[in-house]
Amino acid sequence: MRFHTRKWIKPQDLNPNGSLFGGRLLEWIDEECALYSIIQLENPRTVTKYISEVNFQNSARQGDIIEIGIEVVKFGTTSLTMKCEVRNKMTRLSIISIDKIIMVSLDEEGRPKPHGKTKVEYVKDRLKD
Repeated sequence: MRFHTRKWIKPQDLNPNGSLFGGRLLEWIDEECALYSIIQLENPRTVTKYISEVNFQNSARQGDIIEIGIEVVKFGTTSLTMKCEVRNKMTRLSIISIDKIIMVSLDEEGRPKPHGKTKVEYVKDRLKD
């Protein structure tokens, strides 16, 4: 799994218990998956279709640094399926794991659009002549 993003837990990210608010974390995960999918599928009209069971294992506190990791599981005709793990860099504990996140490429009318991709592409792959 590649960990693409780090977040620093600030006061506005906390719940009444003083730990990381789960909704904030899910917002960050959804954004990370959207950005990754838009780049991979080369379509800014890529949206979240499905997020499987969310398993909160540990938390984070103000001042902690977390990492969001995603891994491609499958390329569908119009979709990209990923899994996600978030870990606390300070405690080295896993915070959350999600087995399945599906992002779908859409056309101008909001209908699923085939993307033609079959594998993860990196910048170096796209720069080849």
